Amino acid sequence: MPWLPKKSLVAPVDFSDESFAALDTALDMVAAASDIHLLYVLPVLDPAEPGVIWTTVDNSVREKHALDALRERLKEKKYQGLKMAVLFGDPGSEIAHFAQDNKAELIVLPSHGRTGLRRLLIGSVAEKVVRLAHCPVLVLRT
Repeated sequence: MPWLPKKSLVAPVDFSDESFAALDTALDMVAAASDIHLLYVLPVLDPAEPGVIWTTVDNSVREKHALDALRERLKEKKYQGLKMAVLFGDPGSEIAHFAQDNKAELIVLPSHGRTGLRRLLIGSVAEKVVRLAHCPVLVLRT
């Protein structure tokens, strides 16, 4: 299997500078931006959240806001053609399942480099993706 270029690549973002830098790296690995599935994963809302209780916030509204924010952030020509998706749930699991469902050849994501207690409390999305993914995962460190 040739390493480059890839025909289907998943690049998850979390609106951090590191995640958008990983997206730029992913762009270097494909023939066209349309070969990249840009993925953003939002947490599931707690049923006790005021917006849920008063039915002012639902997943369709959250998805629309996220897609609008992604389009605003990625206006440059090099990003035209990206396939964007917003999912809800645990980021590590959702990224791995999305990649498998879309037959991705590679997942490119950053590592925020948390260690010690912060990593135990927060968890590592990159580590979970590496454990669950059906395809190779490129984890970029800053």
